[in-house]
Amino acid sequence: MPENPHHSSRGTVHPVGMDVARRVLRPVPPADADGDAAVISLCWGQPKIPDPFVWPQADALASSERELDAPVVDVGAAMRGDGPGMRRAAEQVAAACASYGLFQVTGHGLDPALARAALDGAAGFFRLPLATKQRARRAPGNVTGYAAAHVDRFTANLPWKETLSFGHRTSGGRVVVDYFASVLGSDFKPLGTVYQDYCEAMEQVSLAIMEVIGASLGVGRSCYRDFFADGGAIMRCNYYPPCPEPERTLGTGPHCDPSALTLLLQDGAVDGLQVLVDGEWRPVRPRPGALVVNIGDTFM
Repeated sequence: MPENPHHSSRGTVHPVGMDVARRVLRPVPPADADGDAAVISLCWGQPKIPDPFVWPQADALASSERELDAPVVDVGAAMRGDGPGMRRAAEQVAAACASYGLFQVTGHGLDPALARAALDGAAGFFRLPLATKQRARRAPGNVTGYAAAHVDRFTANLPWKETLSFGHRTSGGRVVVDYFASVLGSDFKPLGTVYQDYCEAMEQVSLAIMEVIGASLGVGRSCYRDFFADGGAIMRCNYYPPCPEPERTLGTGPHCDPSALTLLLQDGAVDGLQVLVDGEWRPVRPRPGALVVNIGDTFM
């Protein structure tokens, strides 16, 4: 497994991204302060970024132009019972997980129309008036809800982004629909339905990837699929507003994922995601129709 699978995302990168992390096991640190999302939202239109958003030069600028050679794994061929397809997928995943812990998957079966609806729904949510978004404001110490620049957790090195997070559990009923309707209002039930369907589809994708990981480790295809079959996930929608000084800040700071698996859907062929490999930050180029997969601390 990778020794240090850190990754980050830069200032004006992909406008909307969404990731689903399987079985988050480590709690988020307690909130340091309540923060003021109203003040933060005013920062997005300023000609210069405020000091709390400025990152140390080593974090903001130390990057390589050399692209990360992340394998593109055809999960569809692996899951069709194609022996050579599964063997090739397992070999690719094994090599990626032994080095930097990140790969991309195609043939995953996620309906492009559903993926587009989920991305458009996120973009629409972040365009809402602040008072509406604040209905879902994340409570201190919680992992779900709306947050601007993580001001509920930090006071410096703030990320240039807004997020909306919510949970999903296997066989948990229509929990996502209920969340949107109860927190944001009944008018948001259709959007909750989109995300309910999206989370259920991504659950199937993640379980297929678990089969490939099991094959890559020689423990059998069903080992991790069965283990995570009754697990849960956190879905996070990330929005990166236009930034006047992208070289001085980060959209998402350097971090490791605490979960077993993170699946990232990026909006369009715009970049920003980077992975720390051999002491340098290497960019990951988005591929149309592919999902980025990152191995988290649980699998490490």
